[in-house]
Amino acid sequence: MKKAKIGLLLLKAGLINEEQLKKSLEIQEETGRKLGGILAGLGFITRSELLDFLSNQFHIASVDLRAIVVDGNILKILPKELVYRHQIFPIKKIGKVLTLAMANPEDIDAIEEVKFATGCQVNPVIATADDIEQAIMDYYEEIVTDIQTIDEEDIDIGDDLLGEGFEEGDLQLISSELDVDIGRIDSNSKPIVNYVNFMIADAVRKGASDIHVEIYENLFRIRYRIDGVLREVLKPDSTKKYSIITRIKTMAALDITDRRHTQDGRIRVSVDKNPIDLRVSSIPVINGEKIVLRILDQSSLMLDMTSLGFEPDNLKKFNNAIGQPYGIVLVTGPTGSGKSTTLYSAMSRLNTPDVQILTAEDPVEYNLYGINQVQVNPEIGFTFAEAMKAFLRQGPDIVMVGEIRDSETVQTAIRAALTGHLVLSTIHTNDAPSTINRLADMGIQPFLLAAALNLIQAQRLVRRICSNCKAEVKIDKDLLKEANIDPEVFKDKPIYKGTGCGVCGGTGYKGRVAITEVLEIDAKMRELILKSAPTEDIKKEAKKSGFKTLKEDGLVKISNGLTTVEEIIRETGIEES
Repeated sequence: MKKAKIGLLLLKAGLINEEQLKKSLEIQEETGRKLGGILAGLGFITRSELLDFLSNQFHIASVDLRAIVVDGNILKILPKELVYRHQIFPIKKIGKVLTLAMANPEDIDAIEEVKFATGCQVNPVIATADDIEQAIMDYYEEIVTDIQTIDEEDIDIGDDLLGEGFEEGDLQLISSELDVDIGRIDSNSKPIVNYVNFMIADAVRKGASDIHVEIYENLFRIRYRIDGVLREVLKPDSTKKYSIITRIKTMAALDITDRRHTQDGRIRVSVDKNPIDLRVSSIPVINGEKIVLRILDQSSLMLDMTSLGFEPDNLKKFNNAIGQPYGIVLVTGPTGSGKSTTLYSAMSRLNTPDVQILTAEDPVEYNLYGINQVQVNPEIGFTFAEAMKAFLRQGPDIVMVGEIRDSETVQTAIRAALTGHLVLSTIHTNDAPSTINRLADMGIQPFLLAAALNLIQAQRLVRRICSNCKAEVKIDKDLLKEANIDPEVFKDKPIYKGTGCGVCGGTGYKGRVAITEVLEIDAKMRELILKSAPTEDIKKEAKKSGFKTLKEDGLVKISNGLTTVEEIIRETGIEES
């Protein structure tokens, strides 16, 4: 039964009149509250009548959640994430049958997820949406509040906001003023605080890299990016969308009265005693605002390149390049391919007491002990190029530039490399060989490139097969043919996939592993650069020296049982190797 029809069905049943329905719909339009709750609150229908009506419509039993007491042990049966996402509430469990209060017992997806999570059969009973929401807040509040790691006391809003002239009381005042504009929803109410706290802690514990809070015309959802792929995890009540977004913006010290401009902020919290930095980005969309929280977890930073998935031959080439006293080492790939992690790993290896390392980053993602890290600020003219010029006056041994975006930055990096500095940086290109011509397109003379470049590494991150549900499967020869992969590559070698389990959330994947291609700039390669050779010629010459493409390195990962054919195709495409 669609929610939009409830009012008409109540009208048809003679339980309310047209005037009462019209008034209730007006209030719903203004506040976003549930229609049934509004009708009961105005006294147009009793809660008992509403429950009986819903029970008859769905032909299942109803329950008055306000009149029962639920055993606390029952709450542990369902993951909190499921309860919040589907707005359901467990009541009792007898044997393998779980009685579940639902506002919409026709929600098959919710029932199937509960079955999968608990191993129980589900006996749905009808309850009002308002009662379920209140029960979740009443019973699960203690559980959510137990996330002491993200309590207000642990959030560094004091330093950030007081620096802008705010005091904590001012935040409450600003929120109150905004509440008038968005339907009197208090973003600092305990349930909303708990919900946002739960969301952040849940994302961190699931290993998410980003949280996406998205508003559409008829949908409000929260997705996590886990292992590089977005998953819809929470679907809060759409009436709370402004409240949740305002709470996040308040925590990030953003202007909650401005919903027309992009804004960037930061939240500092601790989850399970681990310090977490969240970079918050807000952009206006046609239905409100979209918020993305990027999670920077210092404890999850892997600095061991072998653990990242680097094959021994590629790792040896990379380490040789960063071991040179001068020259440029570039890491290339799209956003989210692990470029920054690779550079942090390299700097960690090079960081010794007798070496000075300076970095220019936007933003500084992780603080590394003993390394001087600088945040660039293009708004005031402090760009990567300007930072590099300033660095050279500081006499560093090693310089890391977060990203090469323009010819000025490249020219400054080359000047540094040719005057005795080791320069590490990233650039956005599809593969290692094409990077040389990309730099030439920026106006850099071939003789400068040939003299300055040490190595170019392209990389991607592919999902790792879940070790808990890893199982051998038959090779799909049609899929290999489509991807131009020779089945003989896997002759006499087992191929694996994850079947899906609770550990990996049913995806068959848990964690990620890097695939790389490493282009050494040796004497023959320098000759080709001086001749402005096309990318294909550079690639052919590199293969004579053992160069492996991203896809070829991916095939090694498949043979080693680390990932799947589908993942390699997803990241490298189906073109010929």
